[in-house]
Amino acid sequence: MIDWEERRQIVKVSKLYYFDGQTQAEIAKKIGVSRPVISKLLNKARDIGIVEIYIKDESAHTVELEHRLEKTYNLKEAIVIPTTDLTTEMVKQTLGKAASVYVSKKLPGIKSLGISWGSTLSKFVQEYPYEQHQELKIIPLVGGMGRKLVEIHSNLLAYQLAKKMNSNCSYLYAPAMVGSDELKQRLVQSEDIAMVLEEGRNVEMAVVGIGNPFEGSTMSAMDYLNEADLESLQQAGAAGDIGSRFFDAAGKQIKHPLNDLVIGLDLNEFKNIPEVIGIVEGAHKAESVKAALNGGYLDVLVIDDVTAELMFQK
Repeated sequence: MIDWEERRQIVKVSKLYYFDGQTQAEIAKKIGVSRPVISKLLNKARDIGIVEIYIKDESAHTVELEHRLEKTYNLKEAIVIPTTDLTTEMVKQTLGKAASVYVSKKLPGIKSLGISWGSTLSKFVQEYPYEQHQELKIIPLVGGMGRKLVEIHSNLLAYQLAKKMNSNCSYLYAPAMVGSDELKQRLVQSEDIAMVLEEGRNVEMAVVGIGNPFEGSTMSAMDYLNEADLESLQQAGAAGDIGSRFFDAAGKQIKHPLNDLVIGLDLNEFKNIPEVIGIVEGAHKAESVKAALNGGYLDVLVIDDVTAELMFQK
């Protein structure tokens, strides 16, 4: 319990500091005490509720979510975008823009950038500004051939991004997933494909999406997965995928035949990349993102606020 005189002094100091904009040194000189005394009085004003500080801006909500994500999952950085009044396409576009701004800032000095595939990554490439990075090479991290949704395949995204950056790219001339282990072995042993896979393992930065195989799955839309595949993935405990490799709720790569048929990086190889940036949209991916973070595959997360909030609900 503080007496009236101390309370009066706390209120006076708080008014001079917060309303009149005086510095702690100026207030100390005015009142005739040391600056550390003023600092202690200001702290006490907050502790006992005389002063309450809050940020009146819509960004405050997303910044708090960013802080929680970074602290909970030991992320280098989290970027959460607000989704109020935005359609799904607008959310993806905004995420793509946010990710492009982040990558653009971090790219100087980087010689190799890996990219997976998907509709959200397509928005990232569309939103990326035209820049000069002649020393940079873009590498697809998973096979990028097929007949459906070619606009979101890794090879095309690598090519489009390289054009925007005035840089070069490699091409992984194989589907994301093949029909047999025999075919996979023939492909990965071919010189061209083996070389690009090795380039992918050694990129300095990567941009990836995260999928939920059971809802809104691009792999299903592209006919990589059928009903029998989905049933067996569920039985195996699949919670999500990165680069078409499936992992469980703990983030561990599951033992499943489909994982053995992917032409692309293994999940453990993603962990060796110095900085992996994940871009995610959609409430249906909340558990998939949690699993990916549990697995330690991401260093940076770019996500919408609705999905971020769901990650903290039990």
